[in-house]
Amino acid sequence: MTAPTRAEELKVIAEAASVELADATAEEALAWTARTFGESWIVASNMQDAVLIDLAVKVKPDIDVLFLETGYHFAETIGTRDAVDLVYPDVHIVNAAAEQSVADQEREFGLLNRTDPSRCCNLRKVVPLQRTLKNYDAWVTGVRRVDAPTRANTPIVQWDDRNGLVKVNPIAPWSDDEFNAYIAEHGILENPLVQAGYPSIGCAPCTAKPLPGADPRSGRWAGQAKTECGLHG
Repeated sequence: MTAPTRAEELKVIAEAASVELADATAEEALAWTARTFGESWIVASNMQDAVLIDLAVKVKPDIDVLFLETGYHFAETIGTRDAVDLVYPDVHIVNAAAEQSVADQEREFGLLNRTDPSRCCNLRKVVPLQRTLKNYDAWVTGVRRVDAPTRANTPIVQWDDRNGLVKVNPIAPWSDDEFNAYIAEHGILENPLVQAGYPSIGCAPCTAKPLPGADPRSGRWAGQAKTECGLHG
């Protein structure tokens, strides 16, 4: 009988945990992740805030933090990343960049963020993400069910078939009130653009300030049918 591959083993772990941790707190989900995967897990952050990082360092102070360095970020986002590096000195920030520089991509393809934003996201986010995740057994995201209708059924633990590893979403059940309360109570770093009226922050060319009362993510790829960058399906 052929021994199961590592991916097959991880899928079994994910499927069991999706049931066992269906109602887990963020702290419980992260403690399980640390016990189960040891050094082989990474936390993804778009540097909109440091909530997930703050939770993760409580179980692994030297956690790897994945930041997709697209080359198109707001200066405030880069500043938040650098502030995280100072506030959490043991954290290791993994800056995942595209194979091409912004200048080379624009020279070859023009302004893809205007003409073909999905391709731009693929080149500057999805491909670097997949390349980085190959080094780990699990990744932790800050996806929440209230973020968008496409995320309404996000489980706390799932099998990420596209990337071939376990995906943990410890704050998936959190409401906006719970999320904001954690920031206030623990004095969490937050990208200054949030207070400036940007509730969902992506790359600068594709992020606008939503209209009053509009969906928080309506400022992402405004005026286009695109609603997701492709990192989460």
